[in-house]
Amino acid sequence: MAKVPYRTYLTEEEMPKQWYNIRADMKELPDPLLNPGTLQPLTAPEDLYPVFCEELCKQEMDTKTRYIDIPEEVLEYYKTFRPSPVIRAYNLEKALDTPAKIYFKFEGNNTSGSHKLNAAAAMAYYAKAQGLTSLTTETGAGQWGTALSMACAFFGLDLTVYMVKVSYQQKPFRKAVMETYGAKIIPSPSDTTEVGRAILANNPNTGGSLGCAISEAIEVSMRDDNCRYALGSVMNQVLLHQSIIGLESKIAMEKIDEYPDVVIGCAGGGSNLGGLMAAFMQDKLTGKTNSRFVAVEPASCPSLTRGRYAYDFCDTGRMTPLARMYTLGSDFIPSPNHAGGLRYHGMSPILSKLYHDGYMEAIAVEQNKVFEAATLFAKQEQILPAPESSHAIYGAIQEALKCKESGEAKTILFGLTGTGYFDMQAYTQFNEGTMSDYVPTDADLQSGFNGLPKVD
Repeated sequence: MAKVPYRTYLTEEEMPKQWYNIRADMKELPDPLLNPGTLQPLTAPEDLYPVFCEELCKQEMDTKTRYIDIPEEVLEYYKTFRPSPVIRAYNLEKALDTPAKIYFKFEGNNTSGSHKLNAAAAMAYYAKAQGLTSLTTETGAGQWGTALSMACAFFGLDLTVYMVKVSYQQKPFRKAVMETYGAKIIPSPSDTTEVGRAILANNPNTGGSLGCAISEAIEVSMRDDNCRYALGSVMNQVLLHQSIIGLESKIAMEKIDEYPDVVIGCAGGGSNLGGLMAAFMQDKLTGKTNSRFVAVEPASCPSLTRGRYAYDFCDTGRMTPLARMYTLGSDFIPSPNHAGGLRYHGMSPILSKLYHDGYMEAIAVEQNKVFEAATLFAKQEQILPAPESSHAIYGAIQEALKCKESGEAKTILFGLTGTGYFDMQAYTQFNEGTMSDYVPTDADLQSGFNGLPKVD
């Protein structure tokens, strides 16, 4: 039998022409979004028009259309960096002395260095098609802000990015890349918005959070009829656009006669894992297969493993619709020493529902262990992984070591969301032995839970 190639690519003709909407196959749907003022369910796309582009609002509310055509302009843009390869991690397997077969889907072959460009391209396209002139957004580690900067430059839109302050300070080169593509970058929380000023008044030394940055971006977008807000994770529309990752992965693995026993992804808001697992989860939902799905999140921001399944605001300023999700509370802010990304207080309603119903598993890991896995992977596979991606690497290594103990030759697929070249401060801290682990106490988390809205 011929050896499986290191890299399996699709041709342009094989690249998916439609996104997959996982809600069409879910046995039970996530609970509806709630109006932040009335706490009543949102029932029509028009309810979201003040926040998002109209077509995105329709996608957000669509629970029945299984496949949605990718616009031709987006497909052509995708071809500048897609399809992306599925790679066999032969060297990592050898280093672990495992009978497991380890594959990863590599999404880092674009300037943003991550999978985020898949959704950014769609959002910028729909904004331009609607006749809008600008977008606002937030970014944490910087991948999403970079991706949307690229897409807005390509489609001719202005962009303002509210970047979590601690990341703004740690990653100046991310800021430089975004500015190169024409974006305006503001550290969050800032004095440019009412919500930012209120947060600073209560906590003037805060390093910020994605929840803060989201609030500021939405406030600014709602001042201008020609502007809308774009979110890089969590929402249904984002998981829809990211489904191209899993669709490509499935086609690539079919070409080498493989199918994953375990699918592993890092989990912050859910965009990467939701996209990677989509096509394989469809098979599980429809009874064709019974693969395991594992979310790996940081111990310092453990929404799935220690959060509450409850309705919560998606932002600190409480301007967004409420979603039922696993959450640490919209006021939760990760410790400033947290360098591994995945900083969001909640998890995608889709992933939260699948986890709640037993279709997924989740583990949380301290960041020193994450960077140990990252370093081993970098040495063996010659790719410097993003800290976020390295959570998935850790999960894959653990599964491979279990196979070593049991003698089972399972097939493992994980998502390598991107590269770590803008994360050198974190790598330096790890290499110098100055990186610290922080795990919130139950009391720390309770303060966030105390702020959860009272919803019957």
